Amino acid sequence: MQHWEAEAVVDESLARELVRGQFPGVAADTVEFVSSGWDYTIHRVDREWAFRFPRRAVVLEPMQTEMRVLPAIAPQLPFAVPRAVHLGVAGERFPWPFYGSPWIPGREATGAADRAALARPLGRALRALHDAHVDGLEFDVQRRADMELRVPRAREELAAVGYVPSGAEDLFAEAVALPPAAPDVVCHGDLHFRNVLVDGDVVTGIVDWVDVCRSDPGIDLMLAYAFLAPPERAVFFDEYGPVTRASELRARVLALFLSAVLVRYARANGHDAVEREAFAALDRAVAQ
Repeated sequence: MQHWEAEAVVDESLARELVRGQFPGVAADTVEFVSSGWDYTIHRVDREWAFRFPRRAVVLEPMQTEMRVLPAIAPQLPFAVPRAVHLGVAGERFPWPFYGSPWIPGREATGAADRAALARPLGRALRALHDAHVDGLEFDVQRRADMELRVPRAREELAAVGYVPSGAEDLFAEAVALPPAAPDVVCHGDLHFRNVLVDGDVVTGIVDWVDVCRSDPGIDLMLAYAFLAPPERAVFFDEYGPVTRASELRARVLALFLSAVLVRYARANGHDAVEREAFAALDRAVAQ
């Protein structure tokens, strides 16, 4: 089994059955598959709700953190986040809890055409997130800011893709010497283009918060390096503010690592648009 293949998949029929069985107030007359990733299979129900069903057992504990933390973060942000309203419980037909939140309009930023227009709103969004305050949030349990771990993994993923952008090794050599990161700010923790929802030049929402943590801001700023070319990136940082070289290095390494992972995921699952976006991100991540 590939590491991104699901342990459990909820199709439209089962989603309707589970929602109707546990939430009599939700008609579930329409159930539309929206997307699937590492963490969740997502269905839009009655065009009003987004129901998230875990795809593997390892997601269950961080899902509880996600549902606990998001109500505290949401009022501090200029974009929407999933707010659990309907809390589903494990049963015979599906062995894990799940939840439904109000539908967030927009589409994932994959292939977004006008990145120049999105650069400033993204900078504003990340500035608000990194200025947010949440009590009791753990420090970077996935060790995304740990360059002794992430640099070798980035090399492995690039080798698996069969492409190493020019300049990547110079970044790796500098980044691997960084000292341990401080738990500076509230971070999404997995902020790639599929988790950002946009409508034109508006960032409408950010989803899939199972990796939310305190960490170096670079683990989120990877979005600026993977998604934006240097001219657009300059606009982003004009809005976001300055960053340290250490945060920049962590961001670039993570942009290379996660973009390569997404290329392999997209190839294995036939997501051509995601593959194109992620492959282009490899060059953006090293561009000066």
